[in-house]
Amino acid sequence: MRRKDQVVAGLIDGEDICKLREAVCVQVDKVYDHCRDKDCVEDAVVDFIEDVQCLIDKAVKVKVKDAEVVKVLSDLDEVPFKRGFFTVNVRYKIKVKVEFCYRDQFGQLVSSDPKVGFVWFSKTVILFGSEGQVKIFSATDAECCSPNTDGDGCGALMQQDNKPNVTVEVAEPLVLNARIKRIRCHHVNPCSLGENEEFDGFVEGRPGAPTKRVVVTIGIFSIIKLTRLVQLLIPAFNFCFPTQECIASTDENPCELFETIDFPFDQFFPPQIFDFPVESEEEDDKCGKHGKK
Repeated sequence: MRRKDQVVAGLIDGEDICKLREAVCVQVDKVYDHCRDKDCVEDAVVDFIEDVQCLIDKAVKVKVKDAEVVKVLSDLDEVPFKRGFFTVNVRYKIKVKVEFCYRDQFGQLVSSDPKVGFVWFSKTVILFGSEGQVKIFSATDAECCSPNTDGDGCGALMQQDNKPNVTVEVAEPLVLNARIKRIRCHHVNPCSLGENEEFDGFVEGRPGAPTKRVVVTIGIFSIIKLTRLVQLLIPAFNFCFPTQECIASTDENPCELFETIDFPFDQFFPPQIFDFPVESEEEDDKCGKHGKK
């Protein structure tokens, strides 16, 4: 039960400021720099898990049933002659499920089962990550009992080195287009490539039989951050005590729990265009400002 003089999480008023009790030193991941971006990955080749070349060759059209980012790889490089700035290289692994539509022996259009494939997309941004000269280690009881300690005491895991940490937030991708593209490719020896050519198993434009491949155009919204583990001094009111009891569902009171759920009007009456909030354009697009590729 909340007391009248108790401050709880949420909006505060002028009277609550007078109830500050202490200054607390906390350890948090401070964001030193971040940027947002929306990328349109155009005609990215889908690399399928199974051999689906037969389906690709006879397909009339393709449709992507689902797409999700399953892995994000990142690394940092210091920017020469610009202290505290880092080049952040990010690589997204996107899983897609593709459905092939083709004509059977009777001329009827049929659809295949969804086939799983992956799309890779890379980008680079420049962000400020400051400088650090210490490594941060942290140990728990689990590491103390680990057989890898070799009797030297608790084994500590590194939480942060001298470089900042990269955090990538990404929304589920939007599939904008999917089609079958005819390309000319020829498997070659990597040693025969020119200095500026990258080897990925085939080279477009080189002599060879025409080959069909599935390509997709995907839209990605992401936020990239550089953080460091630091100690901050912040004002505190008190410990954060829960103010309500948990409501549990049991066989005896399932309808009582259902009664606490509000009627989902939005599911029956979808919001109109003027019901949606207008996005603020005051913040600059820092990814575009710093650059990408």
